[in-house]
Amino acid sequence: MSVPFDPIASAIVVRARLWGPDADVVARLALDTGATFSLVNREVLTFLGYDPEAASVAVDIATASGVVSVSQIAVEKIESLGKELWNFPVLCHTLPPSATVDGLLGLDFLRGQRLVVDFRAGAIALD
Repeated sequence: MSVPFDPIASAIVVRARLWGPDADVVARLALDTGATFSLVNREVLTFLGYDPEAASVAVDIATASGVVSVSQIAVEKIESLGKELWNFPVLCHTLPPSATVDGLLGLDFLRGQRLVVDFRAGAIALD
């Protein structure tokens, strides 16, 4: 399956549908092959019905302001780029108000797949 993206934008942004105990939402995630883990804005996860404070797993991540500890939450389901995963762990972090995305789609989502990013056609394929 191939999905379009804007090849001249400052980031490759893809849509992802996330499911939680209370709701589901379509989020805008930046494709980030430099990120080990996928990350979703705390506000989105709270809307879905998750309580980041109650998470039993924490992960240390490096940010521009230093190393921070963030909650890891297994979302019921995530669907993006034609791929669907259940009980997928994402990191929960508060993004700045200036962020134009709801999080990052990292290597943990992409592993075991073939990713083709075609800048000429403005299309991404994951198979």
